Amino acid sequence: MPKTDPASSTAAEPVPKRSLASQTLFRGLEIVDAVSQGFTTLPEISKQTGISYSTAHRLASALTEIRYLQHEPRKGYSLGSRLIELGFQAHRQSDILGCARPYLERLAAQTRDTVHLATLIGDEVVYLDKLAGQRAVEISSHIGGRKPVCTTGVGKALLIDSGEPEWRRLYTREAAKAPQMPPEAVWIDAMRGYAQADYAFDLGEDEPSIRCVAAPIRDATNRIVAAVSVSSAVQYMDSERVQALIPVIRRAAADISQQLGGKPARP
Repeated sequence: MPKTDPASSTAAEPVPKRSLASQTLFRGLEIVDAVSQGFTTLPEISKQTGISYSTAHRLASALTEIRYLQHEPRKGYSLGSRLIELGFQAHRQSDILGCARPYLERLAAQTRDTVHLATLIGDEVVYLDKLAGQRAVEISSHIGGRKPVCTTGVGKALLIDSGEPEWRRLYTREAAKAPQMPPEAVWIDAMRGYAQADYAFDLGEDEPSIRCVAAPIRDATNRIVAAVSVSSAVQYMDSERVQALIPVIRRAAADISQQLGGKPARP
């Protein structure tokens, strides 16, 4: 039985706005899936998906505009550069998770604190993995969750190689929403130190009661692709312990980096 096309429906009762948006999203994904299977022309896509020709044309044009599809005359549609970028990113993150997990477990057992693995997507930190600590401390994070860049230890570690213009842009973007952040000059100076030392701290900028030590993870091209951190409540993270964790977290980051083809840790 052919699929009905809700976008061209003439039913008397209007479809709720949220439902229409969901249906449009699903139809767009069906078109992308059809193209990935080798259906490259609008008649083929329309027949494969059950979407009317006019709706398929409209959605395919929108997907082309945002680079999820590309279109060449006489050749038809193919997967776009943005979709390919996301595919490589997903594959890379999968590699990172597989490589990192044993070292995250070792780090969690060694420190008894919460361990995070995170990456940068757009202008936000996204948590790829989290191992809860053995202390009575609750860290407000979850796998797939997003956090600001400038206030988190992993965020700062991910920014270490980005340079001052990017640091200032992100600071300006986030400062208004994070009143606990230090003045820009102080924050930038701290980032300079982190960039030289290859680790970063969160000393309560994200949550006043939490302290964090983080380090960047690099791939075979020496590009930062993720960061690992140890986080705990301030009563377990005085200045002496924060300093003591620096070589521990850098060792874990270096081990994961080497699994990804990266260079050994800096001396």
